[in-house]
Amino acid sequence: MDLELTGKRALVIGASRGLGAAIAQELRAEGAEVLGVSRTPTDAPDYPMIAADLASPDAAQNIAEAVQERMGSVDILVNNCGGPAPSGAQDTDAAMLLAAVQPMLLSITELTRALLPAMRSAGFGRIMTVTSAGVREPIAGLALSNTLRSAVHAWMKTLAKEVAADGVTVNMLMPGQIDTDRLRSLHGAFAQRMGVEPETMMAKAAEGIPMGRFGTPREFGAVAAFLASPRASYVTGLEVPVDGGFLKS
Repeated sequence: MDLELTGKRALVIGASRGLGAAIAQELRAEGAEVLGVSRTPTDAPDYPMIAADLASPDAAQNIAEAVQERMGSVDILVNNCGGPAPSGAQDTDAAMLLAAVQPMLLSITELTRALLPAMRSAGFGRIMTVTSAGVREPIAGLALSNTLRSAVHAWMKTLAKEVAADGVTVNMLMPGQIDTDRLRSLHGAFAQRMGVEPETMMAKAAEGIPMGRFGTPREFGAVAAFLASPRASYVTGLEVPVDGGFLKS
């Protein structure tokens, strides 16, 4: 299937590794022009990168200005921020929540608002936000992630209805257990807490997935590439689990 992405301009946040890199690579393979964002400015093999830290209050403005300088505007925005450290709800205090709000919520919504007018004027736009399966079924030990990614979902679903008639779609991608450095780090932390080997923890986690294995970043990126394409023109406001059938509803 030709996804008709040739010549489309995409901005991918967190594009240096993991899910962000997988999405950027898939978009590039389908012909899109990709600009990545990372805390480290090293260019990827197939696309340039700009340096920005979403924890900074001026991150959204700086990224938007870089986009204006390098691309003029974008057709596709992929919001993808790293997850916070594990914590239980009882251990998550106000200071921890406030510190995570900037990178996980404020920078994402402000950047979306900054790039949205050009999409609406063009009559075409694709906004995708990578969140987590924990939005639908909270993940034990990830209270900060569960809370703030749920807030992002609510904002994006509200936006989806506001801009649907302008040709701009807004969808959320909910990764389950995709085999990334982040997943391995989390399982390593949980394994240490429980006094077991990381391999044992990961094997046990895979048993709970109907497909019996973790997903690959490329499988995740392929779903994102379709939603970014003109072929997905009638899909908006959707929460898409990419989780091997793990979620029950």
